[in-house]
Amino acid sequence: MKRILVPTDFSTQADNALKVAAQIAQNYEAEIYLLHLLDLPLKLIDPINEGVGGDLPESLFFMKLAHKEFAETFKRLSYYLEGIKVHETVEFNQAFDGIMEISDKYKCDLIVMGSSGSDGLEEILVGSNTEKVVRHSKIPVLVIKSEISIFKINYFVFVSNLTSKNKKAFEEALKFAKLFEVDLQLAYINTPHKFKTTAEVDALLADFTSGLDFDSSHFHVYNDVTVERGIRHFSSKVNADLIGIGTHARKGIAHFISGSLADDLVNHIKKPIITFKI
Repeated sequence: MKRILVPTDFSTQADNALKVAAQIAQNYEAEIYLLHLLDLPLKLIDPINEGVGGDLPESLFFMKLAHKEFAETFKRLSYYLEGIKVHETVEFNQAFDGIMEISDKYKCDLIVMGSSGSDGLEEILVGSNTEKVVRHSKIPVLVIKSEISIFKINYFVFVSNLTSKNKKAFEEALKFAKLFEVDLQLAYINTPHKFKTTAEVDALLADFTSGLDFDSSHFHVYNDVTVERGIRHFSSKVNADLIGIGTHARKGIAHFISGSLADDLVNHIKKPIITFKI
C-alpha cells in the first residue's frame, strides 16, 4: 500500500474519506494523492493543447480557489495529515474520467471516497460518479459513509455468491485482509428464491476456496428473505467494521441488488464498504 487516491470536493463527506485515508497512510507509510476535479464549461477548454487555456481569467480563478480550499483542508485536518506526503492534485476533467486517469497515472493502490449518510449507497447504485468508479475501477474502492475518528478493522466480511467469477475479487479481499492483519470472514446469503442445501453450499465453498489460504471456520451462511437484507442483518449481527463486495463493469453492486428492496439496504447500511474488481 504505497499510493492512495482521495477525490475531494472539500465537503464533509470528502473530509471523512481523507481522515480514513490518512490513518491508512500513517500505518503503511503511503502517500496520498488528494484530487480535486474542475469540470469547466467547454468554452474554457483549449482543444489544441488538450487542456485549459491557462491564461484565461476564469480558469485561473478556479485554480486559485481550489488551492485555497486545499490549504484550508490541510489546516482543518492537520492532526490526521501530519507527517504524510500529500500531493495536491487539480485536474480539469469530468469526475469519473479524472479519477480513473489519475489512479492509473500514479499507479494508486486504493481509492477512498466519501459518501453521504443514509443515501450514500444509493449514489453507488443509481449511476453517479461514485457508482461509475466502483464499477470500473481496477483497484479497490473504499467508500466511507460517516466520520470514523479511529479506523480499525476487527471484523471484515466479504459477501459472495461463491461463483467462479467472484473468486478473483475474493483473492484481492484476502490480500487486503492480510495487509490489515485481520481474518477475512466469508458470508453467503441464502434466500428462498435461490435456496441451496447445505450440501450444495459446501460444494460451492470447496470449489470457491480451492487453492486459497482460507480457513473454512471463517465461512458463514446467513438465511434471509433477500440478499440485500441478509447483508444488512448479518453485518449488524456480527458488528462488522468493513463489508467487501465484488463488482464488475456491467452490473457493479447492482449484481447483488434487485427490486425496491434495494432501498432497505441503502437506508440501513452505514458501515464502510470496499469493492474489488471481479
